[in-house]
Amino acid sequence: MSVQPLTYESVLELIRENSREMREEHREFRRSLKEQGAEFDRKMEEQRAEYVREKQKRDAEYAREKKERDAEYVREKKERDAELARIEKETNRKIGKLTGTIGSMVEHMIGGRILEKFQAVGYEVDHYTRNHFFSAKKSGVKGEIDLILHDGDISILIEVKTKLETADVRKHLEKMEKYRIYANARWNDPTRFIGAVAGAVVTDEAKDFAHENGMYVIVQSGDAVEIVSVPVGFKAKEW
Repeated sequence: MSVQPLTYESVLELIRENSREMREEHREFRRSLKEQGAEFDRKMEEQRAEYVREKQKRDAEYAREKKERDAEYVREKKERDAELARIEKETNRKIGKLTGTIGSMVEHMIGGRILEKFQAVGYEVDHYTRNHFFSAKKSGVKGEIDLILHDGDISILIEVKTKLETADVRKHLEKMEKYRIYANARWNDPTRFIGAVAGAVVTDEAKDFAHENGMYVIVQSGDAVEIVSVPVGFKAKEW
């Protein structure tokens, strides 16, 4: 087999052939890049569209849940408001009943011959005053005494509670001091004041505390009232 010698023309032809192949490869490479770019753009567009769809779904779900939460809040608020209104109504009813109970207790004390009960322990009380309000502008003292028994020189100031506790006794002691100030400022009244507390239910602590501070204790049982026996050495405090 003979080998043709390279000539200038043959070299040029080889170069032209290689150039055509390179141009074809370059065109193929560009087509491939364009196709890859188009595929990338298509996938990106699909991902963007999917993201938009998912976001719309999430937004719609959030809006639905928010609407449900808002409706639930409105329902719960209405229920709470209704319950608060019911509690307030019930509280007002109980307060009214309690006020009526204290008034009823005072009636029972009077009907239960409370004047005679204190006459039996040495006080010449012969009349009474109910729901006595007092107020002095100069001293600023004011309050209410549920029941006052009078005998001229001595008045017995009685605080009435459905359930008498130590705190109630302590408050009545303070009220006794205020009433003394009020009487002195109002009339320069020489009347001596004795304290007493009463209750349908009286705790032992309240009873003992009242006796320790020189006040009588009255208990109610049905329509009857009794003065609790005082301990040995008891002396009624005078204000």
